[in-house]
Amino acid sequence: MKLTKIILGFTMILSLTHCTTSKEGLSYLALGDSYTIGESVVTNSNFPYQLADSIWNEGEEYTSPVIIARTGWRTDQLMEAIESANLKKEYDLVTLLIGVNNEFQGRSLEEYERDFISLCQKSIELAGNKKERVFVLSIPDYGYTPYGKTNMNRISSRIDLFNASNKRIADSLQLNYIDITRISRQGLSDPDLVADDGLHPSAKMYGLWVQEIRRKMQMKAQD
Repeated sequence: MKLTKIILGFTMILSLTHCTTSKEGLSYLALGDSYTIGESVVTNSNFPYQLADSIWNEGEEYTSPVIIARTGWRTDQLMEAIESANLKKEYDLVTLLIGVNNEFQGRSLEEYERDFISLCQKSIELAGNKKERVFVLSIPDYGYTPYGKTNMNRISSRIDLFNASNKRIADSLQLNYIDITRISRQGLSDPDLVADDGLHPSAKMYGLWVQEIRRKMQMKAQD
């Protein structure tokens, strides 16, 4: 989130290399904002890299994640970036996590819903029209951080509204939905879950998100 002067990461990452997932294998596209690039953690500790490494370590080879994300992006800015990027048309896995900046900047829920539907549809297209490959993540609650705790109730109620919308849309399109908000709400009781900037997730919290995503993947594989 582009919330304070301590937020410095404004580099959009279109492709990343040099981690254990750099071998040829299944392809992964991660779409989002600061929560996806991993503001305030090293690159290979963000959730896309931890997810790819987790899958790779269990025997499935993944290429390094292709990440389209930037700190401060709203839904409309993410869509513009996707449209201008030279992406291939079929990824084996697509994750979508977006909306906190719509909420923070006071944008309307109606605008968010309109854009989010388009982003979900674009994610399906980029997954080769295979809906089972798309995983939507809920918006974390930054009210449970040192930065947001003084406005916790207001922030949390707004985050709940936006998440109710993105879950409804994801469900209507039969997409996988991962609730990571409840994990983010442990940020004050477990300070190790928050990065040194007092706002964004730490590598430890990203690891908990990955556990939730992997659990969902395993449940889908058993269906």
